[in-house]
Amino acid sequence: MPVKKFKPTTPSRRGMTGYTFEEITKKTPEKSLVKTKPKNNAGRNFRGTITVRHRGGGSKKKLRAIDFKRDKAGIPGKVASIEYDPNRSARIALVVYVDGEKRYILAPNGLVVGQPIMAGTGAPIRPGNALPMRAIPQGTVIHAIEMYRGKGAQIVRSAGGSAQLLAKEEPHVTVRLPSGEIRRFDQECLATIGQIGNMDHKHIKLGKAGRSRHRGRRPHVRGVAMNPRDHPHGGGEGKSGIGMPGPKSPWGKPTLGYKTRRKNKSTAMIVRRRK
Repeated sequence: MPVKKFKPTTPSRRGMTGYTFEEITKKTPEKSLVKTKPKNNAGRNFRGTITVRHRGGGSKKKLRAIDFKRDKAGIPGKVASIEYDPNRSARIALVVYVDGEKRYILAPNGLVVGQPIMAGTGAPIRPGNALPMRAIPQGTVIHAIEMYRGKGAQIVRSAGGSAQLLAKEEPHVTVRLPSGEIRRFDQECLATIGQIGNMDHKHIKLGKAGRSRHRGRRPHVRGVAMNPRDHPHGGGEGKSGIGMPGPKSPWGKPTLGYKTRRKNKSTAMIVRRRK
């Protein structure tokens, strides 16, 4: 998908890039697969306290129900349209199955309208088809991978994302993820063939603050630019540093490298870390 540039009629237009939407074949979503998105709480929890800063506002969106489980095994379908989804960087494809049911899937690179789609062990090795990883040949590029059997795809779901199936060693398969991490998965976990489309997403430059606001991102103010009562880094004469041994959050907790995650997740399935 090519990226379009804008004439520099204003300072913000200089360097701004956007989508051409050449691959989109239908502008309105399928009504039966659309639902209202929950209220935007602007980073606040149930008490009304801001727990995630710099969130709020943004354009209204509706959720598209994406089929991440791909549980219509053995039932053939056909791609009816390629559509835009405001909730993700990837494009989505509307699949109509022979029994009349319609579902959205993530659109891999090269998927076209009219192409047959199938899930299950007997599906051919073709972009958009989902199979258990034991039935996928070694070296195949895959995406939308299940981490737990039957739970639905959880990783490799964003634009341009792809992983590679490296080896099979029952009851596991070894996969190289986009981060460079090499990890083992249950061989019965589903994965979809191909690389996710919209690969030029990483080349998009917003160009102006307004496009960030449309996405629900509010301004991010540096701590050193605040008063001491608002942030530990604040205060001082003129431009000054943070004035302390290590950087802090607005609430005085160490940040930038300070580990806060609980050590309750096993790393037994990781063969090689991404770092």
